[in-house]
Amino acid sequence: MQEIKDRLETVIVTGESEQGKVVAEANGNNRIRSITINESLFKIGDKNEVEELITLAVNRALEASEKLMQIEMAAASKDILPGFLQK
Repeated sequence: MQEIKDRLETVIVTGESEQGKVVAEANGNNRIRSITINESLFKIGDKNEVEELITLAVNRALEASEKLMQIEMAAASKDILPGFLQK
């Protein structure tokens, strides 16, 4: 289990808002690593839009991270209990 967590720590997934104005990166352990905001959003000055785009990008990154974690766990389960899962 720790081996899987260690591996997921090094895998980076991304989530983007529309047109890539905000990009969030997360690792496979559901930790946000970075958020990049396109400079054009600072010129708009619409706080609500920026907040919505950040939320969208972060949620997409976390969804991708969760899917990755589920795939890794399913693969590990098959290795641990191969006969049990095939029944």
